[in-house]
Amino acid sequence: MKRASAASPGLSLKARAIALLAQREHSSAELRRKLLRLAQQIALARVDDEALPASPPDEEAVAEEVDALLAWLQAQGYLDEARFVESRVHARSGRWGQQRIAQELAQHGLSLSAEQREALAASELERARDIWQHKFGGQVPVTPADKARQLRFLLGRGFSAALVQRLWRSTSDE
Repeated sequence: MKRASAASPGLSLKARAIALLAQREHSSAELRRKLLRLAQQIALARVDDEALPASPPDEEAVAEEVDALLAWLQAQGYLDEARFVESRVHARSGRWGQQRIAQELAQHGLSLSAEQREALAASELERARDIWQHKFGGQVPVTPADKARQLRFLLGRGFSAALVQRLWRSTSDE
């Protein structure tokens, strides 16, 4: 049995949106971008099928259709920004620091709630320690080159320099 994907030609825009949301959570902005592209493709396919003179689809009408669909998806509970944030935090917290997670959410036009920020901050040192031990075997850097390399790695993962210093100090004290 074939699985219907969001790119299947016979599916309506609503069915494609639900198929996308069934795969994983999406932010409104991300889903809107995808649906606008899909709606443009559907409109172009209609023009081709009906052998009408080639004219580009009305972008305003397509955007209104997509916005109405997004409102319906939110009203029905298919699209939920809080659920997206929770899903993204859960998926990223094992590999990234709070700063990097917040940056990714900001790209979607979202932010962490105060409770989520506190929970991430509370587990930040332990998460950094797990990532650091996995990557560097728990070896506190001795040379400046090693310090720079480890610091760059952890900064790139979204951990602060102060946290990395605290991590090294706590490890060398043990």
